[in-house]
Amino acid sequence: MALNDVVGGVRGALAFLTRIPIPTDEDDWDQFRAFPVAFPLVAYFIGAITALPFFVGVPSATVAFGYLVVLVGLVGIPHLDGIADLGDAAAAHGTDARRRALKDTETGVGAIVAVAVVFAGLALAAFELASMPTIAAVGLVVASEVGAKLGMATVGCLGTASHDGLGSAFTRSAGPTLLVGPLLVSLPAALFVSSPPASIAAVAAGPLVALGLVRWADRTLGGVNGDVFGAANELGRVVGLHAGVIAWTLS
Repeated sequence: MALNDVVGGVRGALAFLTRIPIPTDEDDWDQFRAFPVAFPLVAYFIGAITALPFFVGVPSATVAFGYLVVLVGLVGIPHLDGIADLGDAAAAHGTDARRRALKDTETGVGAIVAVAVVFAGLALAAFELASMPTIAAVGLVVASEVGAKLGMATVGCLGTASHDGLGSAFTRSAGPTLLVGPLLVSLPAALFVSSPPASIAAVAAGPLVALGLVRWADRTLGGVNGDVFGAANELGRVVGLHAGVIAWTLS
């Protein structure tokens, strides 16, 4: 892959995964779709920025709140919409009802509960991280972000789209062999940014969550879509944080 293609793919990933107003064009989007390595590459940047509140000497609750504010400010809520839609789909009964729930523009109880659980999980994990040594906490924030984006790459490389749309834009351009690149790029986060047992758990959680979502989506929705990508990101992050905290506590 040419250097210009790599730069375009990373630029497209930054525009897709963050709220940074970076100028992009259709070529950047096309290069990003065919370059799943960009997911974990951009995750290092996102993780580093969202970890900044852990350097501030304020009470743990304030650090946790600061983490949430920086996270939402940097990445926005587009991927959180995937959690909301899948929450409504999971609350519905039957395949047809679940598919209708994904297209319903109204917010149901399942969506509210799913989003609330994710935010509570993030806040509680951040509160616990704030009581850890700063370097360990920052390392786990970065590792969980890389794991979440590795999860999105996993959905793109291993999933089958249920219909034409955002999901198919990635699955058509990727394949199982392209997952090797994201795995290799994620290794430093697993081995070096924090103590290995904890950071490995934080990174591994993302693709494991993604594999579960792909299997669930294939069985209940007929394949993956954009909501599954968003849910893999949000769930991968919160599960990764808690997995890292647990592993660090036990090590």
